[in-house]
Amino acid sequence: MKTLYCIGGPMGVGKTAVSQQLKLQLNNSVFLDGDWCWDAHPFQVTEETKEMVLNNICSVLNNFLNCSAYENVIFCWVMHEQSIIDTILSRLDVSGCRVVAVSLICSEAELLRRLHKDIAAGIRTDDVIERSLQRLPLYQTLNTIQIHTTGKSAAETAAAIAAL
Repeated sequence: MKTLYCIGGPMGVGKTAVSQQLKLQLNNSVFLDGDWCWDAHPFQVTEETKEMVLNNICSVLNNFLNCSAYENVIFCWVMHEQSIIDTILSRLDVSGCRVVAVSLICSEAELLRRLHKDIAAGIRTDDVIERSLQRLPLYQTLNTIQIHTTGKSAAETAAAIAAL
């Protein structure tokens, strides 16, 4: 049986790093970062672009789910609202598939530390701090398994997800 891992969390919590580690820890796995489906300049949030990114994500995920080479499909994206998760899952062929929905969370201090490190490295801009901190409490309300990442490496967090 295939497993679809949907990994959400605020910007800077470590979704991509954890997902890359999970891909290495699981056999026959493939990984999609939702950010790859909406990497534009300037970044524009409109109804049209929101629909476009959902179509892009669901198309790629369905291709992965329908490919016999893969047993584990790993997807990460911000997914701070239950409606985002529900919309994506409603567009996927998950028949005969186990879905594991996870939210990565950490302390506010840890999130700030990680974001400042990314900003110093030029990976992020400082405007991400406020948005990420505002979204952190939203993950408490989702129908997902919450995994606290404070003080844990990406490999340790991935191992916790793989054990689910």
